[in-house]
Amino acid sequence: MNDLPASIAALRRRLADPAAGAGVVGRRAVSRGRRAAVLILFWWDAGVPRTDGVEGLRLAIVEKSARLRAHPGQLAFPGGGVDAADADDVAAALREADEEIGVGPDEVDVLGVLPAASVRVSGYRVTPVVGWWRAPRPLRVVDTDEIAAVHAVGVPDLLDPAHRRTWEHPLGYEGPAFLVEDLFVWGFTGDLLAGLLQVAGWERPWDAGVRTPIPRRFFRDTGQ
Repeated sequence: MNDLPASIAALRRRLADPAAGAGVVGRRAVSRGRRAAVLILFWWDAGVPRTDGVEGLRLAIVEKSARLRAHPGQLAFPGGGVDAADADDVAAALREADEEIGVGPDEVDVLGVLPAASVRVSGYRVTPVVGWWRAPRPLRVVDTDEIAAVHAVGVPDLLDPAHRRTWEHPLGYEGPAFLVEDLFVWGFTGDLLAGLLQVAGWERPWDAGVRTPIPRRFFRDTGQ
């Protein structure tokens, strides 16, 4: 992994500190529940010259099918439940990314593994795995039953204070959200993103007082 951009190499060093991982999952930290894993997958856009910053960094976000019973239409990281055949949570996250968006385990360098985090409604204990995609290509949906679309989201767009919001749930919950073009990232994924960008040292000051309800496209149940 000697060819990592400086920003990603620095992130890998930070994730080696257990306190940093705890800072990412924050209020979502949990020790019990059904095991699952997600892959937070970064890469550098080949069309952007390499710098020490984040200008060319991209991140994979999947849009779940509106037909699903759990979290239909929501944006998430590739991932799912840990199978008995998986060697560990990392293997599960890499397998799920392969099955959902066609990024094979041998294409990804693991930068760090975060503490397990809770998806309260479904009762899952999710281990987030942070990875680097060495030789990216156009993303594609493989599992069309579960995934409606896959999006390459620019990290600079996530960091833009104009794209930050506090989402409001009808039941009184709230949390950090990201509004990028027509996408609205909230809930579990929004919490992990906010924590990771802060721990990475990339976050820019933003106004948490800008509040918005969750758009219907990304909110078809009460899961968060």
